[in-house]
Amino acid sequence: MNPSQALIDRSIPFLDEVKNRTAGGELEGWLNTNYGPGTELYDDLARMITEGVDDGWAANVELDGPRYRRSRIASPSEELHYFSVTAVYMNSISRYRGQYHQHPYGELNLVVPLDPGAELAGPRGWCGAGWTAPGPGSHHYPEVRGGALIALFYLPAGRISYDITPAATV
Repeated sequence: MNPSQALIDRSIPFLDEVKNRTAGGELEGWLNTNYGPGTELYDDLARMITEGVDDGWAANVELDGPRYRRSRIASPSEELHYFSVTAVYMNSISRYRGQYHQHPYGELNLVVPLDPGAELAGPRGWCGAGWTAPGPGSHHYPEVRGGALIALFYLPAGRISYDITPAATV
C-alpha cells in the first residue's frame, strides 16, 4: 500500500471519533489524555509521518528553504469526514516563525519532535510531543524552538487562511 494512503487510512477512525467535536482547550486536553505520546494512535501517526518526511513524500514543499516545508497529504473528502490532512516540517536552533494564518474552523495538530526539546507554540503555550487544538477563528504564527519537529494537522473542511494581517504587537 502507498505510505500516504496508509497514513490516511490510519487517520479515518480517529477523524470519525472527533468529527463532531470543536477544536479548543477542552478537545486539546482530551486528545492529550486519550491519544498522547505512548498511545497506539499517536505512535503510529508519528512514525508514519516521520517516515514520510524522511522519504520525501510529506512536508516536501519549501516555504522558507529546507527548514520550513509543508505539503497537503489529503484534501477534504467524505471518507475523511471533510477534514484535510497536511504535514509541516520546521527546524530551528533559535525560535523560528512560519507564515501567519487563521483557522476559520479550528485545527487538530499532532506534534512530533524530531530533536529532544523541540517544541511548537500552541494556543496554551509551548508543546512538545502531543496535540494542540487551536479553536475556530484562532490566528497565529506557527513557531518552533529547540530543534526540528513535524506537525501533522487536520483541518475541518480544509480551511486555513493566509490572507489575514497579523495582530499588532504591544
